[in-house]
Amino acid sequence: MDSDEALVARCVARGDDDAFAELVRRHRDHSFRLALSILGREFVGEAEEVTQEVFLRAHHALSTFRGEAKFSSWIYRITFNQAVNLKERVRYHAPHLSDDVLTGLTSSAPGPHDQLEAVRTSRALTECMAELPEVYQSALRLHYWLGLGLGEVAELLVVPENTVKSYLHRARRLLHVMLQARGFEHV
Repeated sequence: MDSDEALVARCVARGDDDAFAELVRRHRDHSFRLALSILGREFVGEAEEVTQEVFLRAHHALSTFRGEAKFSSWIYRITFNQAVNLKERVRYHAPHLSDDVLTGLTSSAPGPHDQLEAVRTSRALTECMAELPEVYQSALRLHYWLGLGLGEVAELLVVPENTVKSYLHRARRLLHVMLQARGFEHV
């Protein structure tokens, strides 16, 4: 099996579309998950579009890949930048539901008051997450929401594993302080 760098060389030297297709196959899922971790789970379609755009850009810029870093690091950095740019440009917000709508929902869960409190807590958490640096948001979402291991998160964020541990620790600590400041003592 050819390395990523050998596939890149084949693409650049011979315009080998099969080699590029293999690069896409190897890295599209991680790129998608990284984009989704930045945009949020409500924006699956947008994360798919970011992933497609990333590979289009990579295909056009493949000759500029210098090999100073791994191809995966290069493609994940492009993904990170594209997703952050889209998020800033469109200014994504969590979908809004009024308290009246939420209290009218029927569920097998405990009463409406408990449901409303859970939604308020979730909303506060979402708002606090949005205030964190993008890299902290991504680390939290990749690790806790997508269930990736520390090594996988490190690879996607192109940082050492110990840095991911620091990001997660700092992010949790900041979230705890922010939530307490909003009156959520037991979160």
